[in-house]
Amino acid sequence: MEFDFVIVGGGSAGSTMAARLSEDPNVTVCLLEAGGKGASILLRAPVGAVVALPGYGKLFNWAFKTVPQLGLNGRRGYQPRGRVLGGSSAINAMLYVRGHKSDYENWVALGCDGWGWEDCLPYFKKSENNERGLDNFHGNNGPLHVSNQQSPRPITHAFVTAATANQHYLRTDFNDGDNEGVGMYQVTQFHGGNKNGERCSAAAAYLYPVMDRPNLTVITKARATKILFEGKRAVGVAYRQDKTSKTVSANKEIILAMGALQSPQLLQLSGVGRADEIMPHGIAMVHELEGVGQNLQDHLDFTLSYKTSDTDNFGIGLTGTARLMVAMLKWWRTGRGMIATPFGEGAAFLKTDPSLDRPDIQLHFVIAVVDDHARRLHLGYGYSCHVCALRPHSRGTVTLQNADPMADPAIDPQFLSDRRDLDTMIKGAKMTRQILQTEPLVSYAKRELFGVKDHMTDAEWECHIRARADTIYHPVGTCKMGIDDLAVVDPQLRVRGLTGLRVVDASVMPTLIGGNTNAPTIMIAEKCADMIKVDYAT
Repeated sequence: MEFDFVIVGGGSAGSTMAARLSEDPNVTVCLLEAGGKGASILLRAPVGAVVALPGYGKLFNWAFKTVPQLGLNGRRGYQPRGRVLGGSSAINAMLYVRGHKSDYENWVALGCDGWGWEDCLPYFKKSENNERGLDNFHGNNGPLHVSNQQSPRPITHAFVTAATANQHYLRTDFNDGDNEGVGMYQVTQFHGGNKNGERCSAAAAYLYPVMDRPNLTVITKARATKILFEGKRAVGVAYRQDKTSKTVSANKEIILAMGALQSPQLLQLSGVGRADEIMPHGIAMVHELEGVGQNLQDHLDFTLSYKTSDTDNFGIGLTGTARLMVAMLKWWRTGRGMIATPFGEGAAFLKTDPSLDRPDIQLHFVIAVVDDHARRLHLGYGYSCHVCALRPHSRGTVTLQNADPMADPAIDPQFLSDRRDLDTMIKGAKMTRQILQTEPLVSYAKRELFGVKDHMTDAEWECHIRARADTIYHPVGTCKMGIDDLAVVDPQLRVRGLTGLRVVDASVMPTLIGGNTNAPTIMIAEKCADMIKVDYAT
């Protein structure tokens, strides 16, 4: 099979690229996705994330693990990634967050011309169909539905009130470039129409509505195994489907959109990257590029949790189960109620030191007990609050375990390898617990979990963090954009030293933005799609 563009990976970036490039009827586009189509009710119902996230049986989920982490007492971390059209946007908490405007200005300072806040804002707006309507910061005509939460729980309102009682600013919009404050997240969720209350993944927003385009071919259950080269030009992709090896050719470009863990893996499997990490596996070198798989950054996260007598949230018990059955009917009919929850309802971006020029921690207030990524369940009812350090100094790697393209990548975030990250986490945990111990939220508390108690020393906080912290699912940076020696792609996202090959996903972020990464990944794809259209304009 032969196409103009071959996109590898049908996640947030891949779905966006496929839809935008196939708008031109004069080009042909092929999208390869290793997972399935993702039409399950478990994915359309927001609360279904609790089923997909733990990764049992790798249902919709790659369910990767890290190598043992020295900074986490030798534990292997968990790295869930979506394995379905829509990628991680099909299994995440749906939170729509862009980060701080300074994050993008920092990209420009690192040599990424054209990626400042004002350059990116039009593409954020282009992607959005925001329930709040059109204004200076938001769009209302894009494919991605962005909604106010349908039915936030009373306990989440108590969290917001408790935070404001601690002198934190009440914010109604976390996406205007300055996100300091506390409030409610907006979510990628359909608002209005017959899909009201359903998850709006990138596939549901961009891809499903255009699947019948004659110039777009979507191939699912297709695991890419190698990029094919003629000299220094990428010309095709080898993949496996139903245990059969197949190939697809690209006349113009191949676009990798497999995410920060798998885009560098496929490059390395194809002989692109560091020779000392590729050749020992018996793989022939095509192009040496020092930055492939380097510069991995992720948000390390620590959770504080409480049991409660309040059953008006998510838990395991007879009362709550009965309510959940009623809630399912309500959601089916109206799109509202408990089934519509993103779980992480309450938001906060805070400074651990008032002298800072921007927030350095993020909180996610969750209407359930969170323990080991929902892989350990607790009877009864509870609530939790995540705290993460927004701009980690620790840097890790993604490399090959072996030459088998079916093997998982070797993921080493090197969490807490830089002491500054631990210091920020300790300060953030203290601030978060102070909010949780404030009225009216503290009245919900029945018992604090995991041995956290009053008057803990910094050494005790360090022990808790090293024993329980893990990712909150924002890996980036492993094919970084820039102009330095470790840059894998240039500011047009073309792989340096090769032709016919781009990377378009979170791996190109040179530094981790101060927030969740799904909305920025979609923005990156929107922006690059326009770049490609300009490059091939006739």
